[in-house]
Amino acid sequence: MKKIALLSLGLLFTFCSSPSKKSMSVSGKIDGLRKGTLYLQKMEDTLLVTVDSVEIKGDDSFSLGHDLKSPEFYFLSMAKDDGDSLTEKILFFGEKGDIKINTLLRTFESSAKVEGSENQVLWNEYQSIMRKFNNQNLDNLEKFMGVDSDLSGEERSKKLEEANQKTLKRKYLYALNFAMTNADKELAAYIGAYEVSDAVPSFLDSLYNTLTPTVKASKYGLAFKQQIESLVR
Repeated sequence: MKKIALLSLGLLFTFCSSPSKKSMSVSGKIDGLRKGTLYLQKMEDTLLVTVDSVEIKGDDSFSLGHDLKSPEFYFLSMAKDDGDSLTEKILFFGEKGDIKINTLLRTFESSAKVEGSENQVLWNEYQSIMRKFNNQNLDNLEKFMGVDSDLSGEERSKKLEEANQKTLKRKYLYALNFAMTNADKELAAYIGAYEVSDAVPSFLDSLYNTLTPTVKASKYGLAFKQQIESLVR
């Protein structure tokens, strides 16, 4: 009887001692990393907070986790033990489930491949288009401020401002349409709260009204609502 009781106690201790699985698991491989520390971080108000970390010693694979309430942006940060105090970061959209991040040591951020997040897929698509709008501004600068322009300095500045305003309008319209098309994803609320927060209030209100109840209740949904309310005070 004692043996059975001791065995049961041992099983209970083992079960209670094992770490519980987090709602979001972040794992992967940093090819070339032999020694350093990886941090899973997120923004709390204006502070970057570490929610998990792991020390790398020889094995370039890693596993981190966190219990998130709703999808939001996280950072996978790396501090190398090579005398370089700089910490490199990979921004990704975290969600419940298994997130895979694989990258290279030398090009930590630019080579990162993130899988397992639907919001991340949309974020990649959105960022790709935003880069095109940013490149358009550079083209405008070259076109109107180039040394071979026949316009006066004042005329160049006016033309550049007009062109950039047109690009900005197109950029905002795209962002709003993109968010409305994906109103069932938390990224839509993020775009409204942080990417086009100074757009025409009626446009922001229309976007908010298209969001699903789940998205409205998310971290970014609440932030978006607060942003809209601040505009009408």
